[in-house]
Order: sequence, then structure tokens, then C-alpha cells
Amino acid sequence: MQKPYVALGTIAAIILYISIVTVAGWTQGTLYIIGLALGAALLYARFGFTSAFRRLVSVGNVQGLQAHMVMLAVASILFAIILGTGFSFTGDTPSGNVNPVGVSVIVGAFIFGVGMQLGNGCASGTLYNVGGGSSSMILTLIAFIAGSVLGAYHFTFWMEETPALPAFSLAESTGLGYFGALIVQLIVLGLIYWLCVLFAKKKNPPMMKPLATTQGWKKVVRGAWPLFGAAIVLALLNALTLMVKGSPWGITSGFTLWGGKAMMAMGVDVSTWGYFAGSDKLTNSVLMDGTSVMNFGILIGAFLSAAAQGTFKPGKIKPGVAGAAVVGGLMMGYGARLAFGCNIGAYFSGIASFSAHGWVWGVMAMLGTYLALFIRPLFGLKNPKPNDSIC
Repeated sequence: MQKPYVALGTIAAIILYISIVTVAGWTQGTLYIIGLALGAALLYARFGFTSAFRRLVSVGNVQGLQAHMVMLAVASILFAIILGTGFSFTGDTPSGNVNPVGVSVIVGAFIFGVGMQLGNGCASGTLYNVGGGSSSMILTLIAFIAGSVLGAYHFTFWMEETPALPAFSLAESTGLGYFGALIVQLIVLGLIYWLCVLFAKKKNPPMMKPLATTQGWKKVVRGAWPLFGAAIVLALLNALTLMVKGSPWGITSGFTLWGGKAMMAMGVDVSTWGYFAGSDKLTNSVLMDGTSVMNFGILIGAFLSAAAQGTFKPGKIKPGVAGAAVVGGLMMGYGARLAFGCNIGAYFSGIASFSAHGWVWGVMAMLGTYLALFIRPLFGLKNPKPNDSIC
């Protein structure tokens, strides 16, 4: 355990919590705490979306995707109850992430899929890896923010000039209701899980590299969490976010806000852009933005977890990795704005909200991953191989 880092992280976490509650109130403070828990769960399990897609496409390893199915199943059950009853802790009616399916989602998710494989992390992966001490992911995060701003600048074009179908909810657009939609969705998720089992038997892929861990209760704060256990925790925390925030977990709108504020500070009036039109977030404190405070929580939660494990060790960045990080970050930021979110806001929260766009996002990001496998070696990045002992 890196005790000085643990102490530093704890002090920072407390100071930021007090600042958030003072400036924005207890609801934002609660979201920040949820963010801390998300950062811990992501880092302790090294829970990946990018790596899960890459392992599946490259060698047929299905462990990551199976964990996704468990996470989505648990989240779907909880979201169906919350959205069906309208329950929230704040009294505001919660709403899911249900968005149109059109060219913007198809293109944006595909671009994101390529970008996350070059940047070596998705939106959640970028945050928890930065907090966990990955030097290259700092470049990815900066480029991610820049790409998000560029996507916001082009947002009106993609929304108004490209064709799209209306938003489609399996629960509300079909007459199934949330109970009927839940049954259908659980069947689909179960079918995908079963197909993963059959696919793995046929491919016999290398298994995921086991994480260093310890024994007993020390495993909670110093060891590695089981992948499926973390999947359930993430689903529970997303449902808690929905009840507190009134909307599900998202990440990249916070990046766009940070970039927008930076542009305003440099004299560029982004408030006239369609993406920011009618929003007061540019003039309010960033601590009043629920997505931003959750992002801060993920960063610090991951930092504390890495310090508790003794794994916070930033290193040098190879030129190829640096180049891939920048290109990947730009692509993810731009793609997320087009596709109404990232692996969290569109894929995880979208599917859990019974939105068709979440499923489309997952398919297109998988196709982007396939293309990225041919691009990664150009930057010196390795792909898993069928004859590897682990992947």
C-alpha cells in the first residue's frame, strides 16, 4: 500500500466533497460519492469495454462480453422498476437515455470504436486509468476533450442535416411496457450470453490474464475484484445514479463542458453553438454539473484504489503510444458527441434504458474495433493472438 498517496487522495477527496456540497448541494455531493465508488469498482476489476471488444474480435475471448451481459441484465431489471414506477430520491421523474437512431449514431459509434482501440481505453477506461497512474491516458483524456468540443461544434449539422429515425424505446414505443420490455431484453441478453459460451467452446481462446490479488477481506481494498462481481456493482451504481440524478450514468458530456469552458476562457463564444444553446452550464460552476462531479469522483476513486493496491506508478510514454493516444482520444470525443454518448451513456445506459440506439451503438463500436485491429500495429500497439497463453 502506498500510504502517502492514500493519505493525499483521502484529503483531496474530502476537500472536493466539501466544496461540492457547499457550492452545489447534497445531491451533487451524493453523485460525487457514487463516482468514487464507480472509480474503485472499475479499477479493482480492471473492468474493460475496450479490452472486452478487442479480445472478442481478435481471439474470440468472451469473458468481457459475458460480464457486460450480466451488468446489462441487472441494470435492465433495476431500470425497469425505477422507470416504470417513476421513483427517485429527489422527487423528479427519472428518465432513461433514449435517443434517435440515425446516421450520427452509426458514424459516431463506429468512430468511437476505432478510437477506443487506439487510445487503449473508452470513456470510463480513460478516467480510471488516468486516476490509476497511466501516463499515456492523460494524452487520451486531453484529446478526448478536444474531440468532444469539435463534435459539439459540428453537432447541429449531424442532428439536422443527416437522416434519423425517431427515438425508439422497447418499453414505450411498442406497448410492451417496462415489464414486457424487460422480459424481451433479458431473453436477448441471455441468448447472447449462451452464444458466447458456444463461441468460446469453438474458438478455445486464451483466457484473460489473472489480476494480482490477496486473500480474505484485504481483497476488497488491496486485491482484485471478480469481473462479474464488479459488473453487478456497476449496474447497482448506475441505478442509484438514475434515482439520484434523474438520468443514468454518463461521462462525455462532462468532457464537452470542460472543453467548452476552456474555449470560453480563451475568448471563443461557444454559447452560440447548437450543442450549448439554451444551457446555463457554461456560466455555472462545473461543480453544479452532475456528470462532471461523478467524473471527478471516478478519477479520485481510481487513484485511491491504485494507491491501496500499490500500483500507482506513472511511466514513460513511447512515441507510438502517444500518437495513438492523441488520435484515439480525438476520435472518441468526436464520435461520442455524434452518437449521444460513449460506452457508458449510449451503450450501457442506453441499453439499460431499453433504447434501440444503445444496441446500434454496440454493433457499430464492435465493427470499429475490427477495423482498429489493422491500424493498431501502425502505432506499435499489439493485438492478442490465438496462440497466446493469456490475453
